[in-house]
Amino acid sequence: MRWFVFHKLTYDTVLADWCGNLVQTLIEKRMIVKEKIGGLFFDNVLSVFDGGSCGQQALKELEIPMSNYFASEIDKHAIKVTMDNHPNTIQIGDVTKVKAENLPKIDLLMGGSPCQGFSFSGKQLNFSDPRSKLFFEFARLLKECKPKYWLLENVVMKQEYQDVISDHLGVRPVKLNSDKTSAQNRVRLYWANFEITEPTDQGIKLEDVLEDTEMIEPSAIRGRRLNKAAILGRRLDDRGKRQDYDKSVPITQCLEVRATNRDKSNCLTTVAKDTVLTTMPIGRHPDAFNRKLPYRNYTKIERARLMNLPDAYFDCVSLNQAVKISGNGWDVGMIKHILSQMVLQKPKERGLFSFTDEQDKLD
Repeated sequence: MRWFVFHKLTYDTVLADWCGNLVQTLIEKRMIVKEKIGGLFFDNVLSVFDGGSCGQQALKELEIPMSNYFASEIDKHAIKVTMDNHPNTIQIGDVTKVKAENLPKIDLLMGGSPCQGFSFSGKQLNFSDPRSKLFFEFARLLKECKPKYWLLENVVMKQEYQDVISDHLGVRPVKLNSDKTSAQNRVRLYWANFEITEPTDQGIKLEDVLEDTEMIEPSAIRGRRLNKAAILGRRLDDRGKRQDYDKSVPITQCLEVRATNRDKSNCLTTVAKDTVLTTMPIGRHPDAFNRKLPYRNYTKIERARLMNLPDAYFDCVSLNQAVKISGNGWDVGMIKHILSQMVLQKPKERGLFSFTDEQDKLD
């Protein structure tokens, strides 16, 4: 009996010491995090229109601790990418069915509401497009959840549409180009309840992210540099001049190589041919498909690098799905810059964050 008591006491002492050391280790790690990013800790993060969870990747790379990351997303392929890279994500489905009363207190709300109805590359349907109407779900959750911090991203759009969003949020956006934080031209608008400034140029060039810097197809001219390009449908007359509004002129798919900003890719979209690589010289080259002009799509790894994601981020899906998810995603480099500013300042009491009676009238 004495032996049992002695060993039980010894076991309890060792266990206590082990737990104490573990806690101390966690405290020390938290202190390291505090030194790096200001000691911010989120119990609960809610990301709506989460996509492939680029925001979560940014938080993790900043070493901002989170207890729970709730993701509202309905695309099964995007969810697959998220769960492959962030298996502890709590998926909560359709944003229209998400209610604050069913969630714990949210510290950070972020999202990039669907932009197809706003994009200049789309049809500019604005708020008559059901996808763009989903912005109001973000506004609703912002008011319901009352998070300490919030961030909304969207494409550059007509001023009148931008003003609707700004009026509902009570803050004007900051326009930033990810050419400073990546090898991609990606201009976006960011609304937040904290100050956002321009990032410093990290000097990342397109050639830095390419797996192959030369074309390997037989039709390619060996040794010629790869140029960024896009394949676009154009109505061209006999002189090669654009006649965009003359429907009697047939559409031809043109491989267009631009002379500007050649060290950055075009903005990644959900359509692969919007961003390609070619050895063709600068200019417009009609009938690209029938003439079998040399070009190639970006690989899954290259698309990940252009978004500042790990090389293997899209391993679990096809190239077609990687195109869609990356085209809808966030540049992690830019989001890291924005969130790093958030942790260094207190949130501003403005917009829906202030929850004034005047804002109540907007509902």
